[in-house]
Amino acid sequence: MDEIELIWKTIKPLAEKKKYPKKSWLLNEGEVAKYLFFIEQGCIRSWFNNDGNDITFQFFFEGGFVSSFESLRLGKPSLFNLETIEPSVLYTVPREKFLEIKDSTLLKEAVNELLCRRLHHYQKLFLSRIKNSPRHRYEELLRENPEIFERVPHHYIASYLGITPVSLSRIRNKDKP
Repeated sequence: MDEIELIWKTIKPLAEKKKYPKKSWLLNEGEVAKYLFFIEQGCIRSWFNNDGNDITFQFFFEGGFVSSFESLRLGKPSLFNLETIEPSVLYTVPREKFLEIKDSTLLKEAVNELLCRRLHHYQKLFLSRIKNSPRHRYEELLRENPEIFERVPHHYIASYLGITPVSLSRIRNKDKP
């Protein structure tokens, strides 16, 4: 059983299933996270505001958990927003209930593994922004997560890649015969 399955098995009895329309705010930057979400259906993006510009830094899809884990665990204000990109079906676990079960050794190990994977993702993104060209970042995303291009508006993808929508369009058009 992988860490997602273990966490889900443990918290499902505490979760409430809810439907959210497209463009629903799940968490606002600067607020303390009140919920852990499990995505049954839909897509969520995490982003922050940088002088009026949306900077997207991760997408979450079915079968994954999302929250500002630092905010959820430590009660600190979130550094980013969470928003649905598609109509979504989410299981919500209130912060208080999640914190009550944190003493399980197996759950701690599973959450630590999940957080290590997330940290690895952020490190790859950070280093890619420093050392790789926009074209290389686009090709890597296309190779590793092609479904993103079918489900996520391209201006969010451009933000994620650290480029403008016009630059993304140019890169994509170079790939067409």
